[in-house]
Amino acid sequence: MLHTEFMAGAEKDAKALMIVLHGLGDSTAGYQWLPEALDLPWMSYLLVNAPDPYFGGFSWYDFSGDETPGVERSRKSLLALLEQTKARGFEPSQTTLFGFSQGCLMTIDVGFRCPETLAGLVGVSGYIHRPERLVTELSLVARTQRMLFTHGTQDPMIPSAKVREQVKLLTAAGLNITWQEFAKGHTIAGEEELAVIRKFVEAGY
Repeated sequence: MLHTEFMAGAEKDAKALMIVLHGLGDSTAGYQWLPEALDLPWMSYLLVNAPDPYFGGFSWYDFSGDETPGVERSRKSLLALLEQTKARGFEPSQTTLFGFSQGCLMTIDVGFRCPETLAGLVGVSGYIHRPERLVTELSLVARTQRMLFTHGTQDPMIPSAKVREQVKLLTAAGLNITWQEFAKGHTIAGEEELAVIRKFVEAGY
């Protein structure tokens, strides 16, 4: 079971949900600011801790060795979490999956394998785990799935050029990915980037 923190939308009975996946070494505490910053009163949020402790925070997979076992285990846990949120009344069509860095990788890995179309996928400053394999394991609805993928041209941790080529491979396979670069490092570029994310999310509802 993944540790989660639910933050209800400002509007009563808000049935839209954003599941938020943090990056390496972070936790739910690192995204307490997001609901206020996005200012979507009809949206509730489920902040999720990755399963593995990592220097005071958490990790979704072992980035220093073979990533695959951790990615596959976290994928299974997140797909189960989507089933749990559906049982709580948050339909997949009303659910957005958001992830930063490692969380971005998991958003892509889970979102395009999910058996139901989500309201949207938002990936920030991440990369794609084994993209050649992903295109052979797409769900039946993967090509109906919308995604916004943002990245920094000055990212010292995950160079944008390599990720851009990975995205081209996925779009060539028919996936609906909007790729947008910002003059930023390994971070979220304030209101400039939040405005793009907000517009994309609103279009899914």
